[in-house]
Amino acid sequence: HDPGNAHGILQLRQFLLAEPVDILHAHDGRGQTLSWLASLGLRVRRVATRRVTFAPGVPARQRFMYGRTCHAVIAVSEHVRGLLESVGVPRSKIEVIPDSLDWPVELPGPEVRVRMRAAWGFADTDFVVGHVGAFTREKGQDLAIQALLLRSERRPQVCLVLVGDGPELAKAQNLAHAALGRIRFIPPIEQLTEFFAGLDLYLMPSRAEGLGSSALLAMGYGLAVVATQVGGLPEIVEEGKTGWLVAPESPEALAEALAEAASDRARLTRFGGAARERARSFAGDIICARTESLYRRLAA
Repeated sequence: HDPGNAHGILQLRQFLLAEPVDILHAHDGRGQTLSWLASLGLRVRRVATRRVTFAPGVPARQRFMYGRTCHAVIAVSEHVRGLLESVGVPRSKIEVIPDSLDWPVELPGPEVRVRMRAAWGFADTDFVVGHVGAFTREKGQDLAIQALLLRSERRPQVCLVLVGDGPELAKAQNLAHAALGRIRFIPPIEQLTEFFAGLDLYLMPSRAEGLGSSALLAMGYGLAVVATQVGGLPEIVEEGKTGWLVAPESPEALAEALAEAASDRARLTRFGGAARERARSFAGDIICARTESLYRRLAA
């Protein structure tokens, strides 16, 4: 137990005194507070990253937190930048740098697709849609399930694979009973390569999203994406080129997009190729270079 994080602050300050650094980068609110208190009076430049999509709390507190305790703020999307600006953080202090992805140089072969579908109990002719994320209200898995149920009488048969766990999992599983075996729930997995190989399409039914990193990763594996028009998702999914953008909170809109995606396999392949190229600009080497550029400007 560390009341007020006093021990952690002291340890970090001792480290900074023993090993002087130019840049101290915090990746969440708590880390930002610790880095500020630990480095007060030292010649260190502080950077904070903001990923969350909910509006910052008390404006004056957030204005102080991001405007006074750090020298630069990294927002993972233009949407997040807008939220910061709305509470008074100077635009000049905010740099938009998305989270990076491990862009796959090589894609799995067709045998992996066959194996994954067999493991899920789906046929090659089924149209398999997938999603990865914590089961929370913000991620919208319930909307995805409702959209699939609306397509129950349509062909090709749409099947859904949901990866993750969380507080809304039981609710989603209860809702899925009416899907008659067309929905699979899979616990969290670290290596998603084979999962993506088994899909025809990636689904992002979010109610809120800072950026949409799992959609980006799916795009890196050559999958087109159906996503809601929330948060940073419209910044990565391009309507009519890499996927479909639909109204949030609408199972009907999701169902229509699924029908559109399943109706033309050749177009889906084109969208997938364009999505892979789009995701390349978020690869680790590119994002790291942008972050290092910010560090160098601050250190100078």
